[in-house]
Amino acid sequence: MPEPIGSRASLFVDGARITLLLTVVSGVIGLLIGLLAGLMKTSSLWVTRAPAGFFVWLVRGTPLLVQILFVYNALPPLLQKIGINVQLDEFWSAVVALSLNVGAYNAEVIRAGIQAIPRGQGEAARSLGLNGAQTMTSIILPQALRVVVPPLVNNLVALLKDSSLASAIALVELTLSGQRVSSETFQPIPVLTTVAAVYLALTTVMTTFTDQLERRIKIAGR
Repeated sequence: MPEPIGSRASLFVDGARITLLLTVVSGVIGLLIGLLAGLMKTSSLWVTRAPAGFFVWLVRGTPLLVQILFVYNALPPLLQKIGINVQLDEFWSAVVALSLNVGAYNAEVIRAGIQAIPRGQGEAARSLGLNGAQTMTSIILPQALRVVVPPLVNNLVALLKDSSLASAIALVELTLSGQRVSSETFQPIPVLTTVAAVYLALTTVMTTFTDQLERRIKIAGR
């Protein structure tokens, strides 16, 4: 590729690799968090609903950039005060913040998907002798999966783009790699164009893959 990209292509490759790894790890953890919080929000017990509701309210009501900075700068000292000695580097600080953020949005998606299943389905399952956990795992969640896949995919694509905010804590992902090349060469136009093209390529591949997954789920559900 032409300069200033050609001689620095490895920087963009390494940055894209960190971005993709950050997205995958945060996405998996965020899905587990969202599933747990979503199930808690559909509970009939307010003691179970309240913590999940507070978590979703807090995370969705504050900027992601503030959350990343808080986890990186403030969370370790706070944990040390209660006797938990945890050291988080730039990568894992970003993973924690992004996982919690996307988990809160996933929780609302999963809650809505569960509540979209007719109540009679659960009542019929319980009349057949299934308990609450069996009804949820065998009857409700498989049907809700077909409803929640598209919005969960949108959250994952948004997570990939939001990972650029990790540059604020000096994590050398794609955006920060581009910023360093731009500062070094004083040629922001080709550098930022390349960064945008790489993000576009990553989101396109991810969307194509998830579209295929969505089609398979719909076919399996027929």
